[in-house]
Amino acid sequence: MTARPATVTVRSAWSEVPRSQVRRFTALAMAEAPALAEEILREIRREYPHLPVVLDDSGEPMALVGIRRAIEVFVQHLESADRPRVHPEVFQEFGRGEGLEGRSLDALQAIYRLGVRLAWRRFAEIGQRVDIPPPAMYELVDAGYEYLDGLVDQSLRGYAEAAARRAGERLRLQRRLMELLLSEHHRGERADALAERAARVGWPLPEKVAVGVLLRPAREAVAPAVGQGVLLDMEYERPHMVVPEPDAAGRPELLHRALSGWAGAIGPPVPLADAAKSLRWAEAAVGLMERGLLPGGEVLLCTEHTEALVLLQPEELIDDLAVRCLAPLAECGPTHARRLAETLLAWLETRGGAPEVAARLSVHPQTVRYRLRQIRELWGDEVDDPDRRFELELVLRAQRLRGELGETGTRR
Repeated sequence: MTARPATVTVRSAWSEVPRSQVRRFTALAMAEAPALAEEILREIRREYPHLPVVLDDSGEPMALVGIRRAIEVFVQHLESADRPRVHPEVFQEFGRGEGLEGRSLDALQAIYRLGVRLAWRRFAEIGQRVDIPPPAMYELVDAGYEYLDGLVDQSLRGYAEAAARRAGERLRLQRRLMELLLSEHHRGERADALAERAARVGWPLPEKVAVGVLLRPAREAVAPAVGQGVLLDMEYERPHMVVPEPDAAGRPELLHRALSGWAGAIGPPVPLADAAKSLRWAEAAVGLMERGLLPGGEVLLCTEHTEALVLLQPEELIDDLAVRCLAPLAECGPTHARRLAETLLAWLETRGGAPEVAARLSVHPQTVRYRLRQIRELWGDEVDDPDRRFELELVLRAQRLRGELGETGTRR
């Protein structure tokens, strides 16, 4: 924000007032400036008792100095044709103080309106004493508001600087809170530190949380408006968010709307102390998305993809088990081996006969009978052992999730 210099524009009606009257007006106004400044500050402090009193090196309130100096500069230039350029630091400091305290701009502007109203009342009385014509006084009040705009701009500049500093500080504190929350170390020792950091950012500690990991869109995007209470850190390469009470009424719908156009995953709801576990599942889901093993282009809920997360995560173990369990297929050609594997999985899932398996695979029952006989020849009595059947179904389901086996009719 660029501060606009405070200016006075002296218009035609005022310029037609005799110089003697103008000098009398300015002399009286200058003489009353100290008392007027005190009156304005006194009324402001009565209306807004929360305002802090900051003293300068001489022990005088800085606000009083700034108000008095602003009045004097305005009055001094009523006799000249040039435009005053006044930049009292106190007005920037005043705006900065309001921003740091988190108060609204409405209060700041209301204070200025109060000040200019009191000033205009005093100037109107002086104008009547020296017989300044009403048109000239009307132009004077216009010039006063124009001058005031410049002072307001300076306060707004200070306010914006403070608001940015305050937002930056809150983000820093929030990041420290998330780092502790998502850490897996010293869980038992961090409860007090967690409560202290949460209090500093005004975040009520929830009973349950879900942690999300986002993938940045290809195009530049602003941070999603995830709503009050959701902690969001965009500084990570993959932005992280902590969702309190993820199953609360309206929360899922709000997140769905806010995350439109984003991709990523939200881990399962867990107790607050186990937030790192939810993060781990969300990161695993994002990894599978990037490999094309989970749907992309949206924010997934891990609870809706449990099978894939359980079966596709321990790849080395599943691959080792597959080598042992599916060894009988090694002597078959790739196409025939895949058909036998699909038939075996359909049989294990249905626990039915040829007609049920045929319906699931959309093939003729006689074809299924032929394949089942081959399966019996390849595996023998192992297909009757409950543990071996479980292992076979496990590795075959994992292969289907990877796209190595075709979908069955039911799953399609």
